[in-house]
Amino acid sequence: MSPRRRPTRRVLPVVAGMLFLSAAVRLGGGVGEVLAEAGTAGEPAASGQPTAELLAAFQAREERLAARETALDARMEELAAAEAELSAQIATLEEVEASLSATLALAETAAQEDVARLARVYEAMKPQDAAALFAAMDPGFSAGFLALMRPEAAAALMTNLDPQAAYAISAVLAGRNARAPTE
Repeated sequence: MSPRRRPTRRVLPVVAGMLFLSAAVRLGGGVGEVLAEAGTAGEPAASGQPTAELLAAFQAREERLAARETALDARMEELAAAEAELSAQIATLEEVEASLSATLALAETAAQEDVARLARVYEAMKPQDAAALFAAMDPGFSAGFLALMRPEAAAALMTNLDPQAAYAISAVLAGRNARAPTE
């Protein structure tokens, strides 16, 4: 035989063995586990060919991996469906939140307009009549109206109030912005 043929005969079984071991590793288990399942752990095959037990162990391992992969695929589909449902619910909640915010803003604007209109009514009243109403109100409540009134009308109204009521309203007005940030 020529010198070229001999190395090929020695290399071919080694390469085949490496490919076989590579396939075993790719199946996910590791060669030792598969060999142990086949009952041939640590025992090389006499002819260099895989035994029937080893092939059966590989096939069983492949079937288990295929079943696990199928179960994982089903779980991924369930998770994707749940994620889609959650996304739809979040979108619905965001729409409802936007609608509620718009409604609240409209209600707040309407309330502010009502208070401003009432302040104009108090301005139009005779100062002594408006003072009688303000004397019956809580100082914090009446101060809100007084702050919206023109200074001349507010001054005429305050002149007709009891000094203690006028002082309480003035204290509320002076302290309204005391806690406002300065920076």
